[in-house]
Amino acid sequence: MRALIAEDEFVGRKLLSTFLAPLFAIDIAVDGKEAVEAFKLACEENEPYTLILMDIMMPKQDGLSALEEIRAYEKKKGITKHCRVIMTTALDDPKTVIRSFHDVEASAFIVKPVEREKLYKELEKIGLMNK
Repeated sequence: MRALIAEDEFVGRKLLSTFLAPLFAIDIAVDGKEAVEAFKLACEENEPYTLILMDIMMPKQDGLSALEEIRAYEKKKGITKHCRVIMTTALDDPKTVIRSFHDVEASAFIVKPVEREKLYKELEKIGLMNK
């Protein structure tokens, strides 16, 4: 399986990479714009991502608008098996959570700090990890 970590903070990228390395081949994006480009390139290379961990607050393009663009690209290309996306953020307000699921069709939502157990539980819920 292949995963993309879209996170602007080095420590966050390092931590998430450590958690996912046993399970996924990992690529890194440092902002939403780069995440969208990486996603499109992976699809064009016929090696799509199984999972994206997408930070909401990033420079150049935030995670919500990046995911909106990714979902539009999937629709345009007729991709029916959507990439699973876990939004990660320090924001715990209901509007952000609702927008993540309703507007941009995230698979899951984790409030930082992301801990291994919390991440693995979400991966299990969305069908990317066996019990």
